[in-house]
Amino acid sequence: MNLNRKNILVVGLGMTGLATARFLHHRGAVVTVTDTASEKDLLTSVQELRQLGIRTELGAHCRESVALSDMIVLSPGVPHTLGFLADARRKGTPVIGEIELASRFVTDPIIAITGTNGKTTTTSLLGDMLVQCGMQVFVGGNIGNPLIGYVDREEKADWIVLEISSFQLDTIETFRADIGMLLNITADHLDRYADIDGYAASKGRIFKNQTLEDIAIFNGADSWVLSQTSRIHSRKWMFNGSNALEEGARIGQTDVTFDFTSSPYRRQASGADARPAFTSAHLDLRQSRLYGKHNRENICAAAMAAIAAGGDIRNIQLALNQFKGLSHRIEFVHIHNGVTYVDDSKATNVDAVYRALDAFHEPVVLIMGGRDKGGDYRILENVIQEHVKHLILLGEAGGLIAEALGNLVPTERVDSMHEAVKLAHHVAVSGDVVLLSPACSSFDMFNDYAHRGKVFHSEVKKL
Repeated sequence: MNLNRKNILVVGLGMTGLATARFLHHRGAVVTVTDTASEKDLLTSVQELRQLGIRTELGAHCRESVALSDMIVLSPGVPHTLGFLADARRKGTPVIGEIELASRFVTDPIIAITGTNGKTTTTSLLGDMLVQCGMQVFVGGNIGNPLIGYVDREEKADWIVLEISSFQLDTIETFRADIGMLLNITADHLDRYADIDGYAASKGRIFKNQTLEDIAIFNGADSWVLSQTSRIHSRKWMFNGSNALEEGARIGQTDVTFDFTSSPYRRQASGADARPAFTSAHLDLRQSRLYGKHNRENICAAAMAAIAAGGDIRNIQLALNQFKGLSHRIEFVHIHNGVTYVDDSKATNVDAVYRALDAFHEPVVLIMGGRDKGGDYRILENVIQEHVKHLILLGEAGGLIAEALGNLVPTERVDSMHEAVKLAHHVAVSGDVVLLSPACSSFDMFNDYAHRGKVFHSEVKKL
């Protein structure tokens, strides 16, 4: 792909936008970067771009730059439906995402993971499993390490492992995953999609360009997932499948059983010795530090991909036993006066809260709220009644959540995380769990979910 002297507009100046602009500039493109944020908010990135001679347009998108572009590259999170992008497409200007651009320069095999919930945990765990199996691995994508940064890296990987969002999948054209994974689909980002059908269709694009030689790993008990996998061409590996003859895995309370009709190894890592094929294996879940049914599914999916990539079950087990989990995902924070405080700030949709609550047997004081994303909070009615003793609401969505759930358990609204933790401390007794699991985005009060989680940690430590 020749980029020399091409006028290319990069939309969005976050970590990925900056890396994309550098990449394009080093290949001779004439690059402009645009972002609706102010120069003050993006000062460090702007200074670097200007030192490279890259033009920036901040505060608003300039239609003249759009009109002069030979190609437009979107950063993750930028809606591909913006009006000026639709105008560009009508004129025949290619509009792609960073993942699509980078993939055109990558020849190494790719494992791509998507789903409403569990993407980051599954991606990180899979990376650890492959490393434990002796492979060179690049872990990136929506997890915070742009794929475009891998292209010029001297040390190449046996496998590239990518977390992919629906927004990134919206802008792929030729991107292909040797092993694609769809964990689950529940209502999310309905502030960006017309309905769940549109959102599900975006997730299903993970398998769009797969061939008969590729492997699709997916949740056989998820009706929305099944709606996107009925016509794919790749080899299907299911977990939670309903047919005992299906190729894939069965998840129990304490173990996972893998069954394949033939050798699962489709590709050996470079330089690896050939390993004996097997058609069945077991993974012990009892030493895992990941809690809940949803994490058993994440573990199963990661292990299936590791097996498909040529990993051996002994080292996959070792990696699982050593995996500590990720920050802000049902993360233990502290025990104070017998009360356990848990940070699940990454739970930015309703289904994630459902899964978190289902992981606990103890009474829960639940802190919810933030910026509404269009989800139906009433889905939580049964699990709230079963697990929650007190509901604490903060942020813009507090009123909506109170209207949907406030009649089920004692419910109070607060104005800050400080007040939320203080109130939780007051109503919780020894043996209870205080759980931050918001069901909303963080952007009404915090920079992102990690910032929200860190503030929660800080307030808990003040106790």
